[in-house]
Amino acid sequence: MSAAARHAEPLFIGLDVGTQSVKLVAYEPRSRRIVATHGQPLELIAGNDGSREQHAQWWIDAIRACFGKLDPVQRAAVAAIGVSGQQHGFVPLDADGNVLAPAKLWCDTSTSGECDEIMSAAGGAARCVTLAGNPILAGYTASKLPWTRKHRPEVYAKLATILLPHDYVNFWLTGQRWMEYGDASGTGWLDVRTRTWSREMLAATDADTKLVDFLPPLVDADASFAIAPRIADELGLPHEVIVAAGGGDNMMAAIGTGNVAPGVLTMSLGTSGTLFACSDTPVVDENAGWAAFCSSTGGWLPLICTMNCTVATENVARLFGFSSRDGESVLEGTKPGADGLVMLPFFNGERTPNLPDARASLHGMDMANLTRGNVYRAAMEGATYALRNGFDALCAAGMTFDSIRLTGGGSHSATWRQMVADVFDLPVQVPEQAEGAAFGGALQALWAFERARGRDTTIATIAREHVRVDDATATRPDADAVAAYAAHYQRFLSFLDTAQTLYAPHPDTAG
Repeated sequence: MSAAARHAEPLFIGLDVGTQSVKLVAYEPRSRRIVATHGQPLELIAGNDGSREQHAQWWIDAIRACFGKLDPVQRAAVAAIGVSGQQHGFVPLDADGNVLAPAKLWCDTSTSGECDEIMSAAGGAARCVTLAGNPILAGYTASKLPWTRKHRPEVYAKLATILLPHDYVNFWLTGQRWMEYGDASGTGWLDVRTRTWSREMLAATDADTKLVDFLPPLVDADASFAIAPRIADELGLPHEVIVAAGGGDNMMAAIGTGNVAPGVLTMSLGTSGTLFACSDTPVVDENAGWAAFCSSTGGWLPLICTMNCTVATENVARLFGFSSRDGESVLEGTKPGADGLVMLPFFNGERTPNLPDARASLHGMDMANLTRGNVYRAAMEGATYALRNGFDALCAAGMTFDSIRLTGGGSHSATWRQMVADVFDLPVQVPEQAEGAAFGGALQALWAFERARGRDTTIATIAREHVRVDDATATRPDADAVAAYAAHYQRFLSFLDTAQTLYAPHPDTAG
């Protein structure tokens, strides 16, 4: 059979614009196959003040490279594209659509002072929750506006449109500007209960500027737009290709792991660590124990986000001179609790709990336990415990879960999969498609394609038909390890209490 015949069926592209790389998956729904996966690494501009930035052009160059690796016959079969993007990034455009400055990213903590200023202007963190469902935490888009006004006044003076990373990619693909509710809820300005911009939160960010005029229209999750003809030609795609609404990477990973109905819990072990669930109604916590986001499916996505996950394990691997790809062999001979070592893995500061100025620390060292295997395990355990701490808040609110869907780079580690099962005392499943966010983008593109043709298809139906788990990597809790981790987790919490005392946010904005 010729290549053309094999790829006569329409393909759906998922693009995930992350912090470390851009990933592309091409999915053929009829055969339930990923027919191609390509990636391109990204650089990061890191400053000692906590700033983390990227040039938006880097994302576009990486997308071009990914499409360039795709077989021309496959490119000719593309029907729709769905874009997943790192949340919270700030892409400032002028009136002509030119990018005015490097994009400040989700992991940028240089604007933590501006978080405090916005919340103080709004009446405190609790008032922010009342107004929009969320406080303004480190990394949220809102804080990047006053920072830009102070440090890049020439950019602020020319600002005409505020876009998030995935919005900018959509703008490049189509020439049109829009936001969807899931990613928009991570700005700090969207009232997640009503799905409208909070005028009060916008005013608290800049009382002298009508910021709502800088925000593009909000669209539904199943919306779609035509690709710009010149971009289609450049990428070798048909002019009939449509671009779905897209969403934040967590929202797309929810789709890609089948988390589109209540009762499912997804955990992503990537640069950041996330836990998220699906709800048919807004799930807002007055104590801000989690992010009360909208989903990219028309519902809501209560989410726990930690800013340090594989960041911790990668840092330890680099310190001891090995690759995290060899982590399983480094962990041989270690056991739950890392012989008493406890790491608070706050290398980037932290969002959950809200400790933007925190730093990582290692506790419980003695003459016997300070080995590279134990330190590496302590980093992995610390990242997992931080997520467990957020999980406890969800459970305290009455949410219950039967299993965990695991995705992200950490899901490739058998040790980490077992650790998650034991720390959370829940069975763990890993979807067959490891790139959950990119695959979610492809499935949302399929949904938008079906809806654009007048078919009454739901995203729940699509997820049920196309998301499959890998039985070979499924993991169940081990009773002895569950008990060992339960005791060690309490030690982690005691050290966390100390860190919260040392690094607590200013009392005027803490809520």
